[in-house]
Amino acid sequence: MLSIYKTTENGLETLDTIANGAWVNVVGPTPDEIEKLVNWGMDMDYINYSLDQDEMPRMERDEDYTFILLRIPMHQPDSDIPYNTVPLGIMILGNKIITVCRYDSDIFKSLANGKYKQLKTGKRYRLSLYIFLETAARYLNLLREINRVTELVEDRLQKSTQNRELLELLKYQKSLTYFATALRANEVMMERVQKTQLFNYYEEDQDLLEDVLTENQQAIQMTSINTEILSSMMGAFASVISNNLNGVMKALAALTIIFNVPTIVASFYGMNVYLPGESHPLAYVGVIGLALALTATATVFFYKRNWF
Repeated sequence: MLSIYKTTENGLETLDTIANGAWVNVVGPTPDEIEKLVNWGMDMDYINYSLDQDEMPRMERDEDYTFILLRIPMHQPDSDIPYNTVPLGIMILGNKIITVCRYDSDIFKSLANGKYKQLKTGKRYRLSLYIFLETAARYLNLLREINRVTELVEDRLQKSTQNRELLELLKYQKSLTYFATALRANEVMMERVQKTQLFNYYEEDQDLLEDVLTENQQAIQMTSINTEILSSMMGAFASVISNNLNGVMKALAALTIIFNVPTIVASFYGMNVYLPGESHPLAYVGVIGLALALTATATVFFYKRNWF
């Protein structure tokens, strides 16, 4: 999908054709859309970099263009890893800026919906900074969502005797690992951008870059804290699951013993030999009473030992 935006007097508008000062946003491009990007001057290698799932953040600069690659967060609920990161390529080429990504993201929607009033597509470097800022904000939002989900899983784990919840936590731990790797790589790339002084044309851009670095650092720290908490939680709850299972086994053992007491009494008085009191008219009632008394004694004994 290829979308073209340009800031006008009426705000951010969608165009049908390329224009000076436009922002071209490409998501999961088709061969025809890739051909358009090549015709507009974007090198095929940079398109492939932007679509390659394993590419790491970096910046390349030439006289005619500036290419920036960063990794943005993605929520994929149907995947084995619910929260992952994907590369996003930003090409500042001539009087236009082109963003290329394999997947659609809320980052693009927020920018296109006018979240930032100071966003101008004609100010290409500032638009890049807003993409950085929205990326960091998206990381923070997803980290809070991971916190909320893991707390719900934690509540279920306290009574669990299976590995399902533990394996679910493992998925979120993998997500945090991907987040941590991407955020550190993004930070290195942004620091390099800062050293090249690409955004020193306007004082507002310098301040915005500082805000981006601060937000990204906050996301790194939050990811680190969540990873440590989740690792400790998984170790602790592995023991909790084992203890819960031991409790179940104790209860089953106690019930087995209790139900076997009447069977033992009945077995003794079912033998084909002479037994004391067998000729008494209340012998049957006495046997039943003895079985009930022993059963009640065993029940009280196990109850006081907290086996139930």
